[in-house]
Amino acid sequence: MRSMTGYGRASAALAGGTLTVQVSSVNRRSLDLSVKLPEEWESLEAEVGEKVRRVASRGKVHVDIEFSVGKGREEAAWNDEAVGSTLDRLAALADSRHIPFEPTAELLWLVASSQRTQATVPSAESVRQEVLVAVEEALVAFAAMRAKEGKTLLSDFTERVGLCRRYIDAVAERAPTVTGSYRAVLMKRLREAGLELDVSDERVLREIALFADRSDVSEEITRFRSHLEQISLLLKSEEEIGRKADFILQELGREANTVGSKANDLEIAKSVIELKNELERIREQMANVE
Repeated sequence: MRSMTGYGRASAALAGGTLTVQVSSVNRRSLDLSVKLPEEWESLEAEVGEKVRRVASRGKVHVDIEFSVGKGREEAAWNDEAVGSTLDRLAALADSRHIPFEPTAELLWLVASSQRTQATVPSAESVRQEVLVAVEEALVAFAAMRAKEGKTLLSDFTERVGLCRRYIDAVAERAPTVTGSYRAVLMKRLREAGLELDVSDERVLREIALFADRSDVSEEITRFRSHLEQISLLLKSEEEIGRKADFILQELGREANTVGSKANDLEIAKSVIELKNELERIREQMANVE
């Protein structure tokens, strides 16, 4: 089991600077991939995307590839000649308009920044191998984090599935006594209403039979247990389980709702409420599983 949340980072030294690759993801129903890299390296985007798809099939995945200029080259990026020329022109303009001109440190910084030359980014072909290797290293860390979080989720799912089993077992144990309880309540109400009917009276038997049929949840319990077994097997598998688990959880929720509406019993209703709470917690966590 793998989580859809992950992060990986890798860096490498290149001629004139440093390459940094960061891969991050959050949950999403399908794969939503975005790649940010220097304009000069756009031809590498398809290969980067192919590598990401080998390790991720769901999630909003963002790959950020940056090239940072080396310190010495960054300092050399100032164009001293252009800065001086701009200051001379500003001085001449001020003189022609009889405006005192005294350059300040702030003005010098603004002019220098506007005239700064862009650092040269290596061509895509010259750094292709280094970029792809760094991407693979970042993806290894990214996949490891998703796997680690997946183990934590698996432990939580296993515990909550066990709770669901206990609650449905409690329902199954209580269900056979519901008709008897209803019969006792029915006879008590008849007596309180002054209707002295025997329990063997045909009308009483018919009412009890109808109630027993309406409140029978044995089929729902059987289906619920079957779905629960399916999700247990799915949790143990090595395949991508997110979409399948979503479907099974929908079926479990449907059966739980039916049991709650048919049983007509307070104790069963309490168990069903707890059961639905656990299913909702599983569903919320399953949104993070690939």
